[in-house]
Amino acid sequence: MNTHPARVAIVLLAAGAGSRVGAEVNKVLLPLDGIPVLAHSIRTALTVPDLHRLLVVVRPEDRYAVSAAIAPHLGTHDLWLVDGGPERHDSEYRALEVLRGDIDAGEIDVVALHDAARPLATEALFARVIETAARHGAAVPVVPTGQLNQTDGSLARPGLGAVQTPQAFSAGALLLAYDAAAADGFGGTDTAASLERYTDLAVQAVRGERANLKVTYPEDLALAEQLLTPASD
Repeated sequence: MNTHPARVAIVLLAAGAGSRVGAEVNKVLLPLDGIPVLAHSIRTALTVPDLHRLLVVVRPEDRYAVSAAIAPHLGTHDLWLVDGGPERHDSEYRALEVLRGDIDAGEIDVVALHDAARPLATEALFARVIETAARHGAAVPVVPTGQLNQTDGSLARPGLGAVQTPQAFSAGALLLAYDAAAADGFGGTDTAASLERYTDLAVQAVRGERANLKVTYPEDLALAEQLLTPASD
């Protein structure tokens, strides 16, 4: 158990094309409440205590646009842009490669990874997953779901939940897991997959947030706008 506040690296994943939202630009660059979608996650990440590194993983062709969009929201904090890979797993590993020196030197205790297309994740949610990962090694936010159907049409077992981001992990364990995955040619569908496959850490579920939606379709952006707009008296 850590006896000091966890030193944190936050990785914002923004390398997807987001074609389903129907825009000509990366969806994280679309305006939401007057600023880019990505800027909301940037602002929240910068409130995390003991933030040591902040990385944004982008498509190479989006580097200039992303840099210009987020510059007004950084204040005095440094941010590193990392070119993403063809799949989410590849993008995450590229971010971990950038952090490798700091992780090996013991400068980072916890790595939190977040979908930049989830602009409404709160400071409290980041704090919950980071604190849980610092204690137990791995944490993901989960919200209860209604009754789900299996692909064959049958009802899934009750009590299942939907997993969100940010997700947070012990930095050293996560890097070791991704190194092992690379050696095996394994690519996980989410961040926890490699950790569960190559370590003995049990991933802890923490309380997620209903409003922590992912912007995938145009109506998601409209809903996010509504959630950010205070109700009129």
